Order: sequence, then structure tokens, then C-alpha cells
Amino acid sequence: MHRLQMIYRMNTAPVKRDDKQVSIYRYRTSKPAPRASISLQQNLVTFLLSGEKTVHFAGTQVAVKPHQFVMLAAGNCLMSEKIVAEDGDYHSILFFFDSKLLSDLFSRHALLPGEQTGQPVNPPFLLFEKDAFLENFTRSLDYLLQDDKLAHHDLQKVKLEELFLYLAIQYPGQMQQIRSMSHEANDDRIVRQAVTAHVNSNVTVEELAFLCNMSLSTFKRRFARIYGNSPNRWLLEKRMERAAEMLRQGDHKASEICYELGYENLSSFIQSFKRVYGITPKQYQLSN
Repeated sequence: MHRLQMIYRMNTAPVKRDDKQVSIYRYRTSKPAPRASISLQQNLVTFLLSGEKTVHFAGTQVAVKPHQFVMLAAGNCLMSEKIVAEDGDYHSILFFFDSKLLSDLFSRHALLPGEQTGQPVNPPFLLFEKDAFLENFTRSLDYLLQDDKLAHHDLQKVKLEELFLYLAIQYPGQMQQIRSMSHEANDDRIVRQAVTAHVNSNVTVEELAFLCNMSLSTFKRRFARIYGNSPNRWLLEKRMERAAEMLRQGDHKASEICYELGYENLSSFIQSFKRVYGITPKQYQLSN
């Protein structure tokens, strides 16, 4: 198991003490996860100090850089990380908090927005740009975790409250959305969202099922009912339709299309294309 997954599993293990309503961890590594399946039982704020992170949800994805931070709703997602600086590392602060603590915070502070009327937005994430205050706030969290020691739980709660009060003043519109951060959705709709968002990527059927919070067999049944085909065959045909479109445009080589569609090597892409069109990408491009 990758260390990133171990941190989430450790943090989301069942506990009875209130001090697990909020917890802060430093995550620093020279071998970041290329892609890990993560089940978040709590909401999470990730502050990057170095490296880049990409998070895939059922219907969307977000890329995060060190001048930004992201707030993620509890639920299933795929996380990938990378090092961008030569001889650098991946360094982030993970700030977990549960919905009960969030509700209490909203009820105690008039600065925080009230309940929305009408249909909630249900965003799976909120992305923020760091200003000078937030840069210093991130460094203060890093300082609290010197020598990888956990900060006292009361201090952790105070830091979360400090963050949310500042965001309420600077970003009142986005703070309103935090109230409705949720992955709850109609099962058929979430399958459609997941498929639409990842049809031209290398996300596997197993990972799509995970993002939809379904077993693989349940996901395949729902997919077949919606699309009238197996997910593997349907995704293959759609991805090869995209490949054929790019080949017809004439300014894309098969090797370029291969990696854009998420194939790890050219030979597997060629085999997939032949399964759908009966000829190689090169032959298809010459005939069109």
C-alpha cells in the first residue's frame, strides 16, 4: 500500500474521541503516488508546498499547484501527484475535518453564510488561490508539524476555524458552497457524469466503479442499462472514435494520440484501434 493511502486509512479508522473531528498531517515524499484510489470519510483541505496534485471525481477533476489549495468533499476519488522541480520532492499539508465540526462552526459564527434555499450545488471540491495571508497560514501549519509531531487537537480546531473565518470574509460565495459539499447524487446520473468526464482518459472501468462508489458488478449492470453495452466495449469504441477524428485532422501522429488517450504504449493503442476499425491508425490516416 502506498504511504498516501496509509495516511487516509489511518485517519479514517473508526474512533470514539471527539479529537478526530479534525486532524492535520504533513505528507512529504520523494516518490509520490502516480495514481491512488482514496476513500475520504472526512472532508479534506490539501495545502501544497511543492509538487502538483490531480484529483479525479466521478464527474470532474481538478489540478492543484503550490500557489493554490483545494477543499475536497468526503467520498471516493483518484489522486495522483508529481514532482515538478529537479531534485525536489512532493510536500503537502493534509487537513481533515468532519461535517459535524463544520456544522458547529457555521452555527457559531455570523460571518459564515446561512443555509441556501433551492437546489444545492453539491460541488465535490473548491479550489482557492493563496494570497499572502494564506501563504503564511500554510507555513504556520507546516511549523506546527515540525519533527512530524501532531499538534494538540484543540489547536487544530482553532486553526481550522481561523481558516474558515478568513475565507468567509474573502470568499463569501465559495464559502456558501461548502455547506452543500456532498457526493450524494442519483446513481444513474453519477454513472453518466463519471463516463462523460473520463471517456477520453486512461481511467479504467474498475476506477470508474470506485469513483461512483459502486461494486464493479453493480457499475457494469447500471452502465449496461444506461448505454446498452458493456463499459469496456463502449469506452473502447468512444476512445477510438476520438482517435479516428484526430487522425482525420491530419496533424496528429498515432504516437501522440496514443498518449493523449492514456495508453501506456503505442502497440496496445494500435491493437485497440484495429479491433474497432480493422486497420492500423496509419492505414486509416492514409485512406482518409
